[in-house]
Amino acid sequence: MPDPSHPSHPTRPTPLAAQIDAAASALQEPLIAWRRDFHAHPELGNREFRTAAIVAEHLRAIGLDEVRTGVAHTGVVGVLKGALPGPVVALRADMDALPVAEQVDLPFASKQRATWNDETVGVMHACGHDCHTAILMAVAQVLAGLRAQLRGSVKFIFQPAEEMPPEGEDGGAKMMIAEGALQNPTPQAIFGLHVTSRLPVGVIGYRPGPTMASSDTLRITVLGRQTHGAAPWLGVDPIVTAAQVVLGLQTVVSRQLDLTKEPAVVTIGAIKGGVRENIIPDSVEMRGTIRSFDEGMREQIHDSVTLLAESVARGSRAECQVCITRNYPVTVNDPGLTAAMVPTLQRVVGAERVLLIDKVSGSEDFSFFQRLVPGLFFFVGVVPEGQSPDSVAPNHSPRFFVDEACLLPGVRALAHLACDYLEGSAEGASD
Repeated sequence: MPDPSHPSHPTRPTPLAAQIDAAASALQEPLIAWRRDFHAHPELGNREFRTAAIVAEHLRAIGLDEVRTGVAHTGVVGVLKGALPGPVVALRADMDALPVAEQVDLPFASKQRATWNDETVGVMHACGHDCHTAILMAVAQVLAGLRAQLRGSVKFIFQPAEEMPPEGEDGGAKMMIAEGALQNPTPQAIFGLHVTSRLPVGVIGYRPGPTMASSDTLRITVLGRQTHGAAPWLGVDPIVTAAQVVLGLQTVVSRQLDLTKEPAVVTIGAIKGGVRENIIPDSVEMRGTIRSFDEGMREQIHDSVTLLAESVARGSRAECQVCITRNYPVTVNDPGLTAAMVPTLQRVVGAERVLLIDKVSGSEDFSFFQRLVPGLFFFVGVVPEGQSPDSVAPNHSPRFFVDEACLLPGVRALAHLACDYLEGSAEGASD
C-alpha cells in the first residue's frame, strides 16, 4: 500500500506545469496589488476582520466549492475539488501583523494603530504575512482555473494569530485545528512558506527534520521582603537574587544540555522591580523565552530552569515562582515528504537557487499542523538583488522591507507543490 505522505514524485513536470506558470504570471499585477493593500491595512492577531473578508470574497468569486469563515475567530478555510479523483493536500498562509510602527518609506506604508494588550501601538506587516496571504490567494485562483485537470482536492487555510493572540485569548493554528480546519476533507500533506530577510530574493531555503525551534514563555517572580536600601539586612533582596538567577540560567544550556544533539536558547528579555533607588522592593519579575529543537531537551530545560531558579532563591532566603507557558512545538519537516518535493522547488526556481539552510531559532505554529499531517515548511528570500542579507533589516524590524519579486516564485512554488503532490500520490496509488 503506497504511503500518500511520500508520493512517487514525477520524474518530469506534470501536464499542468506550463499552465500553472502561465496563469501565475498573468496574476502578477493583482498579486502585487493585494500584497500592497494588506500591507497598508495590517491587522493584529484575532482581529484580521478586513483581511479575512477580502480573502473569503476572493475564494467565493473564483468558485471554490466550500468557503468557511470565522474559524478560530477570523480564519478562512476554502476547498477546491478537482474534477479527477485523488488525495487531498493543504496549503496554509498566515494573515496577522505585528504591534510594530513602520519606518519604511513606501507609498503604501502602514499608518495603522490599534490596541494590543491594553496598549496603543503601531501595526505593521513586519514579518511578511501580507505576502503569504496574497500568494495563497493567487495560488487558489491559479488552481481553480485548472479544476478540470486537477486530481484530488486542495484545502486553502488562511490562519489568524500566528504571532500569538492577545493575552487571555486562544487563537492560531491550534485553535483552527480544534475547530476542524483539518477535517472534511482531511489532507494527506500540508505545505507552507515564509518570506525571509536571510535569503536573496526568490531563493528558496528548506531543511528536512527539525527546522524551526519550539517556543515557550518564561516568567520568574522572585519574592523578597522590602526594606530600606541603607539596611539590606533587615529585609530580603529580590534584585540581587534575580541577578544571580539570570547568571545561573546561562549554565542551563552551556553546562547541562548535550549540545552535540541539538542547539537551545534560554533568554531573559525583561526585568521589572523596584520604584526608587533607596528602597529594596518586595519582588522582581523576569520574563524570557526558551527555544529548542528536540521535545525531550525541551522538557529537560523546563526542569533545569525551575530547579535552578528555586534553588538560587532559597539560598538567598527568598521565594521564587516559575511559570513556563508552552507556545509552539518544534517545526519538523517530514523527511520523506521533503525529499520527494525538493525536485519541484528546484524546477520552479532552478536547482542552484534552492538551498539547504541551517536551523532557524524562530518558531512557527505551522508546527501544530505538522503534528497531525506530514508537512513541508520552506522559506523564500526577499533581499533585493545586490544587497547582502547581513546588511538589511530582519523580519520583525520596523525597517523590514520586501522585494516584491519574491511573490511570483512563492505562487509558483506552492501551486507546483500541490499539483506535483497530487499527481505523484495518484501515480503511486496506481503502481
